Amino acid sequence: MTAVTDEDHTDHSGHTDNTGREDGGRAAQDTSGGDPSAEAAPPKTTDQAQVQGQPVGDGPAGHARVSDRGGEDTTGRAESRTERRGGSDGEAGTGSGAAPRAGSGTAPRTESRAEARPESPADARADAPADPPGVWDDGLIARRVNEGSAAQPSAAEQPAVAESRGAAAPPAAPLLYDGRLRSRLDSLRELVGLSRTRLDSRTLAEAGQVLDEATARRKLSGQHTVVAIAGATGSGKSQLFNTLAGVPISETGVRRPTTAAPIACTWSDGAASLIDRLGIPGRLRRRPVQSPEAEAQLRGLVLIDLPDHDSAAVQHREQVDRILKLVDAVVWVVDPEKYADAVLHERYLRPLAGHAEVMFVVLNQVDRLPGEAAELVLDDLRRLLDEDGIALGEYGEPGATVLAMSALTGDGVGELRELLGQFVAERGAAGRRVSADVDAAAGRLRPVYVTGLRTGLSEEARDEFADRLADAVGATAAGEAAERAWLRNANRACGTPWLRLWRWCQDSGDSPTGRLPVRTQADEEATARQRVEQAVRTVSERASAGLPAPWAQAVREAAVRGSQGLPEALDELAARAALPTGRPPRPGWWPVAVMAQAAMTLLQIVGGLWLVGQIAGIMAPNLGVPVLLMVAGIIGGPLVEGSCRMAARGPARRYGQDAERRLREAAAGCGRARVLDPLAAELLRYREVREQYGKVVGAGVR
Repeated sequence: MTAVTDEDHTDHSGHTDNTGREDGGRAAQDTSGGDPSAEAAPPKTTDQAQVQGQPVGDGPAGHARVSDRGGEDTTGRAESRTERRGGSDGEAGTGSGAAPRAGSGTAPRTESRAEARPESPADARADAPADPPGVWDDGLIARRVNEGSAAQPSAAEQPAVAESRGAAAPPAAPLLYDGRLRSRLDSLRELVGLSRTRLDSRTLAEAGQVLDEATARRKLSGQHTVVAIAGATGSGKSQLFNTLAGVPISETGVRRPTTAAPIACTWSDGAASLIDRLGIPGRLRRRPVQSPEAEAQLRGLVLIDLPDHDSAAVQHREQVDRILKLVDAVVWVVDPEKYADAVLHERYLRPLAGHAEVMFVVLNQVDRLPGEAAELVLDDLRRLLDEDGIALGEYGEPGATVLAMSALTGDGVGELRELLGQFVAERGAAGRRVSADVDAAAGRLRPVYVTGLRTGLSEEARDEFADRLADAVGATAAGEAAERAWLRNANRACGTPWLRLWRWCQDSGDSPTGRLPVRTQADEEATARQRVEQAVRTVSERASAGLPAPWAQAVREAAVRGSQGLPEALDELAARAALPTGRPPRPGWWPVAVMAQAAMTLLQIVGGLWLVGQIAGIMAPNLGVPVLLMVAGIIGGPLVEGSCRMAARGPARRYGQDAERRLREAAAGCGRARVLDPLAAELLRYREVREQYGKVVGAGVR
């Protein structure tokens, strides 16, 4: 006979007994091993009801003694629980795993905790005090199972449902992740840390939850595997749960929804912390006591029966969604009528496609399909799973396990039990579940890290930005002005005195030689500011091209921050980098040209004075020599000036280019410090998080 024990190891001395929840009459039935005759027997009369240890009824299962619940004596309750464990569970209460056989003629003895008993079971139900809220008691579940067992063939074929509380088991060894999974979790944690300043908390919420759940699961037992049985209303998941447990633990029936709360069943000790994490109370925890072979096959399994995922009760669906995020694996139970339900595929299977390695899909109730219809439905189920993106574990490939069975007839249950045993024995489900959660979180984060486009700021874009800033400060115009100033200075130094006097009069109203005019006009300043803003806007668009939206926004914001005060800074740098006041530097040949021009001027003066002396009669008449001297001076002066102008073109050009280069470098340096460097920092941060994301997904990301 198979029995089930409670897994709650806390002290429940203040709780009520299971078998005597409502009436003493049904208490005898609950401890009778599920004898149908006990259900059919009429209630005993007052003469038949005995007090303090007298038998109250006979049946094939032997005599059973019940206790009145009118008293609240703690010692009495403890004695009652002790004797009921020793009797109802048989040898299971002492650890032997054997239960009393039906019809043995003996029954467990339960001491009474009242001096007088009610006269009838109805009176017992009326007099029994109500359980306080939160009290540990699974009598309702046990009673309903026993009530439903009246339709079974015999009490010997129906396993009894009993409870047993043992000593607390030592904690199991914690879970150990392999090196690759640990590396991925560390990379994900670093990725979240690097992204907090650029991504909102809602975007990183799922990744943070995965890290928290992975850390919490790692601290718990690594010797157990938590498997949830999920399904729609009427799919038979609770019946499958009972069949795997070998004990009618979870309530079944035609009333919908039947399963109102998740129920846990464990095949070994040390899983209490795992069940606590699921939020399943102690009154809904069971421990089947089976043969050593049956226990060894599923040792380490923690089986959870979930409410219906399509239940009309919202709280049932919320419990399913919550627990599905915490279990190591899921057994999806579908039936021939609802296997293609859109709610199942769109809300659960499709989002969990990446968790195929920790997923079982069971087509239940195949006994209802005639002939080859079961294979046809199973093939169509595989097709739908393939459309959902779920990899199927066929031909030795990793993926979901799909099989057909009937929990009612037992067809295929042995195969599922064997597969679950192998699955649990590997002890890798928790790691694969965490790895699949990391994959899912990384997949949803991919749009904010990877676009598949080329990113970065090219040298061409940098040069174009520097050119735009140089144009904004007038670097080209400043270089041309410097060149003209150099030529003008050369012409003044090497020109004839008469031409210099004329040019001096012409240039008397101009700015000093070699100085750049200061831009004070409002329209020129507005034009320069517009050019700077356009340059910043263009370079930010180039830098953010190909980036995911959050990082592109961060790049544009960095460019805007850098552009604040940039026009004023450029003006200040341009003023410092402009040509120095005074005359431009002179080349070495300038003194020779000046002396030659002075000689030509002297010849003109000498020749003129000579002619004047001859006209005045001071000197002897001789027109040839003074005329020759004057002609030489008049012709030689422009020749010397023209030669100097031709020789000055090269130095003047270089002088202007140097002035333009200095101004360009000053503008480029200011733009680089205020705009390009912040943009480069943002792009570098993005490359770091993109490389970190590649480590999370386990592959390089371009």
